[in-house]
Amino acid sequence: MQRIVSEPPPPGSLGAFRSAPIEFEKDDDDNFHMDYITACSNLRASNYAIEPADRHQTKLIAGKIIPAIATTTSMVTGFVCIELYKLCQGKKLEQYKNAFANLALPFCSFSEPIQAPARKYADFEWTLWSRIDINEGDLSLEKFLDFFKTRYQLEVSMISCGVSILYSAFMTSKKKLEERLPMPMSELACSIAKMELAPKQKYLIFEVCATDADDEDVETPYVRFKFR
Repeated sequence: MQRIVSEPPPPGSLGAFRSAPIEFEKDDDDNFHMDYITACSNLRASNYAIEPADRHQTKLIAGKIIPAIATTTSMVTGFVCIELYKLCQGKKLEQYKNAFANLALPFCSFSEPIQAPARKYADFEWTLWSRIDINEGDLSLEKFLDFFKTRYQLEVSMISCGVSILYSAFMTSKKKLEERLPMPMSELACSIAKMELAPKQKYLIFEVCATDADDEDVETPYVRFKFR
C-alpha cells in the first residue's frame, strides 16, 4: 500500500498540469477506454452490491449498441454493395436506388434518389457535394482574398477554420488585419485556429462567406486548400 501511495508525483510538481477531455471510442482496444470503464463501473457496483458486468456487457451498455439480427445486416450490406458497384461502373443517376426494407412485415421497396439541388452564380454551379479546390500553394491571406475576387468575382467577407474566424471584413482592429494579411493560410490556421498539422498533411478545410458585386450574400461550397 505504501508503494502505491508513493507512486504518484508530488502535488507541487502538478502546478502546470491541465486535464483535457478525450473522445470516447469503444471499438479501439488500443486506447483502453473500455478496460477503464469496465474496471471503474465494477468497482462502483461492488460498493452498492450491484452485480458486476463483464467487458462485453459493459461495451453494450456504454456504447448504446442496438442489437440487430444478422439477416437484416446482411441484406443492408448487400444493397450498399450493389450501389457501390454502380458507382465504380459510372452508372447514370437514374440507375441508382434508395432501398427501404422491413423483414418483419416483410416489405422491400426501391425509389430513385432525388438529384441534389444546384446553386449557380455567374458561370459557377455547385451542389452540397461540391467543393472549391485551391491548389496555388500556401497563399497568404491577401492572395487568398484576391483569388476569389479574380476567379469567381466574389468579395470574401469571412473565412473560418473549424470554430475559429481567421478573417472578417468587419474586423475592428486595423493593426490585427494588417498583421494577418501577409501571413500564409497554414500559419493562420495554426496560430488562430490552433490546428496541429501532421507532417504529411497537405490540405486544410476553410468555410467562406462571400458577397457579389451587388453586395448580396452568395452561398459557396467549402474550400479544400492545398498548402503543400
